Amino acid sequence: MNIIHRLRPSRRANEAVGGALSESERAAMIGAAAGKLAELFDVLHIDHRNDHNTRETPTRVARMFVDEMMQGRFSDPPALTEFDNVEAFDQLIVIGPIDVRSTCAHHMMPIYGEAYLGVLPSADGKVIGLSKYDRIVDHFSGRLQIQEELTKQIGQFIMEKTEPRGVAVRISAVHMCKTHRGVRASHRSRMITSAYFGTLADDPALKEEFLRECAGLARSP
Repeated sequence: MNIIHRLRPSRRANEAVGGALSESERAAMIGAAAGKLAELFDVLHIDHRNDHNTRETPTRVARMFVDEMMQGRFSDPPALTEFDNVEAFDQLIVIGPIDVRSTCAHHMMPIYGEAYLGVLPSADGKVIGLSKYDRIVDHFSGRLQIQEELTKQIGQFIMEKTEPRGVAVRISAVHMCKTHRGVRASHRSRMITSAYFGTLADDPALKEEFLRECAGLARSP
């Protein structure tokens, strides 16, 4: 079956498609994408047949799209290792900075920066392994994104899968669609987005604590 027809149609570039790709489906997608990129190179008068610099570039770029830039669309979410909350810990946990590497859905230029996560666990619930938060951020970043929606997707996933009392997500990032084109802004120019869920959406004191801890982590060496 044609890989394009097998996958569930998705109306948004930052949604997952119909399940993780098999190796044969992955190879077929890379091959089809490389063919289209070769056509684009022809339109742009880039010699990808004889120029030693660009001879394999359509295939390299196609592999990068499937295996790296958009891997979060074509793979399953990370498996979450859960641990019993033996001591019934119910205070705010703040994690970060976590590297964000994503791609702008508008111009397909890199977005890079840091994410900070706040989790308010349930005393009678579970906690997850610390590295899983990095994997969650990496998974949802691996799609064509806009930062506002990336911030919400990360928080919604943690809420749905781990059922804490609350979650906060804060991302500070540079957008190369702004620094390398258009206005060509300074790389010091960043965008900050935050999303709050559960108790963290309703408790001003907890929000203030989260933001204070984020600032402390950002200043850490």
